[in-house]
Amino acid sequence: MENQVNSKSIILNNGLYLGLIGIICHLALYATGSLLELNWVNSIISLIAMIIFIVMGIKTYKLNNGGFISWGQGVKIGMGITMISAVITVLYIMIFMNFIEPDFQQQALEFQKQAWIDGGLTDEQVEASVAMTEKFQTPAISAAMMLAFSAFIGFVFSAIIAAIMKKSEEETY
Repeated sequence: MENQVNSKSIILNNGLYLGLIGIICHLALYATGSLLELNWVNSIISLIAMIIFIVMGIKTYKLNNGGFISWGQGVKIGMGITMISAVITVLYIMIFMNFIEPDFQQQALEFQKQAWIDGGLTDEQVEASVAMTEKFQTPAISAAMMLAFSAFIGFVFSAIIAAIMKKSEEETY
């Protein structure tokens, strides 16, 4: 292992592409006017893309490293890809909510409020839910929650994928 492969370019490239895919999906849903109704589609596409790019990153590193990769290296690559993508996404979301569609959070809150009413919540429950939701809609809290969620999901996927794809020199003898 004296000739280790540099993982930085693998992490940066895959993280950048993953972030761009998330932005493109978000913009496509926004352009079609279905962002509020079909936000789950964006989430599913993002999760599938995350898995694909983590697998591709780990596989590229493994191929460049003579077919070997440890679990820790795999997790590092997967988390790196996830967090680069998350930072890109957070920056885009802040631009989106402040410049592209400044009243998006209010629209989303009204959409959610109607869903709560349709779900049978009382007026008091709806107002309490709205008050709680508004507390978490500040840019700093939203960004922190998105980064923390990405880190958690990225770690889970990276750990599983790295465990499946790991191969050490000791295993070959």
